[in-house]
Amino acid sequence: MTKTKLHPSVEKFKEFVKQNPQIIKEVRAGNTTWQELYEDWYLLGEEDSRWDSYKENKDEAQKPEEKKNDWMGSIMGTLKQMDANQMQGYISNLSQALSAVQGVISQFQGGGQKPSGGSKSSVSKPSSPFTFKKD
Repeated sequence: MTKTKLHPSVEKFKEFVKQNPQIIKEVRAGNTTWQELYEDWYLLGEEDSRWDSYKENKDEAQKPEEKKNDWMGSIMGTLKQMDANQMQGYISNLSQALSAVQGVISQFQGGGQKPSGGSKSSVSKPSSPFTFKKD
């Protein structure tokens, strides 16, 4: 296969796109087409305000990494400040609330049926969905 030589303006546009990878994302997302971008680039030039949003995103590409580190730092700080006994209390309260809800549901499910005759029905208390042991 022989490579066809591209027009010099197309080569320059390709270089411009390589310098601003956000443009590629816009085309792949279906927000615009290569033809539209090339025509705008050819008519308006590289310094037009149309390209500012793509150039700014280039700077912002470095910021998410900083935000990620910031987010991880805040999570780690929260974990360090967490009181294990207080969390155990919260989990215990949640477990009791879930047990109460299960009890109410079981009453409604079995409420329409009455035991017949002299047979005793043993209604067992629903066990806790969580089992926690203290250290």
